[in-house]
Amino acid sequence: MKIYMETFGCTFNQADTQIMAGLLEEKGSKIVKSPEEADVIILNTCYVKQPTEQKIINHIQKVRDKYPQKKLLVAGCMVDIDPGNLERLAPEAGWIGSRRIKSAPEVVDAVMRGDLKRETGRDNEIKTGLPRKRSNPLIHILQICEGCLGKCSYCCTRFARGKLQTYPSSFLKREAEQAVADSCIEIQLTAQDTAAYGRDTGEKLSDLINQITSIEGDFKVRVGMMHPQNIKDDLESIIASFKNDKVYNFLHLPLQSGNNNVLSDMNRGHSIEEYMEVVNDFKSEIPQLSLATDVIVGYPTEDESAFQDTIDVISAIRPDFLHISKYHHRPGTPASSLDEIDHQVMKNRSRRLNDLKINIASQNNKKLLGTTQKILVTDKGSKGGYIGRTNSYKTVVVDEAHLGRFIQVEITHSLSTYLKGKAL
Repeated sequence: MKIYMETFGCTFNQADTQIMAGLLEEKGSKIVKSPEEADVIILNTCYVKQPTEQKIINHIQKVRDKYPQKKLLVAGCMVDIDPGNLERLAPEAGWIGSRRIKSAPEVVDAVMRGDLKRETGRDNEIKTGLPRKRSNPLIHILQICEGCLGKCSYCCTRFARGKLQTYPSSFLKREAEQAVADSCIEIQLTAQDTAAYGRDTGEKLSDLINQITSIEGDFKVRVGMMHPQNIKDDLESIIASFKNDKVYNFLHLPLQSGNNNVLSDMNRGHSIEEYMEVVNDFKSEIPQLSLATDVIVGYPTEDESAFQDTIDVISAIRPDFLHISKYHHRPGTPASSLDEIDHQVMKNRSRRLNDLKINIASQNNKKLLGTTQKILVTDKGSKGGYIGRTNSYKTVVVDEAHLGRFIQVEITHSLSTYLKGKAL
């Protein structure tokens, strides 16, 4: 049986697809590179933002129109968040809910027999150690927990992923050891909120990081997104774990708004002052730290003054990476009962914030011109050359390199989104 898979959304979703592919191959299926070759098409969906939702809807329609003779399976967050819309869109499709990916082989078997099988709801089985087919053989995505503790007023992902479920550190270390044995040179710790790790079991993220970095071998660890509310209890130990040479000096800490009233309306559970304390503590201990953050522009209760507060905070923290989302209602969320602000106002604010983002990132990267950086080469560039990451997770493009190696480069060009270097 030939299966074509596409993934939308976050790193966690990418790992889900890799696990489904591994399970399917273990049962004798073949994963192919184009829908034309396939008997079955699996779309692993994301539903976090309205533009993503529309992209998913359009793509499902396109697949149904272009490949009517092929079996269609829809997996991921759309299945759990918006089943009514999915039923109308593709009534003949099989479903694999975001917490039911282990059922992929049986759902595929059923649809090939002509049966309509749909696996939804929560499955508490641990995903650690399952077979997988890595999209990049050098990078291993390590899912450390699933679900979250948050109740953010705008977020529908929690309806799909559910409550927090931490995976045991002993299992995770074993999976990481296998990844290193398989010649992976980057391990990405991922979750809806890595800082929530162990809050349901008594384990700690800092201890997990220390266990992973204790594994022998030449590799780097990237720690994924952390909620400011949940990092505070273990902040000192997490910062200490980040000082290990194997850990990228990279912190992804979503802000969402620079105004305390809006943060309260969002039900974020932290204040601007608490956020700044975390950032300042990290930067004082790790001066070369790269900071990534997220902002939602145009939340229903954001007025011009509140937006200016966001501009001021971003100007103060000067993030290296800033992800900007314009607010849209999401299915079933408390915020969706509020009136959206004027979309032209929202668009204008987003543009202003994006201009600031580019200016800050350009200035941050310019400081690296002429410096020598040690980078880890993990990918070939889509337009030629090779792509590596500095110790602070900055992207560097070089003309010549060997995949999977650490090399020294001189930074010769800087742009807002990446650097160019010359191998030494």
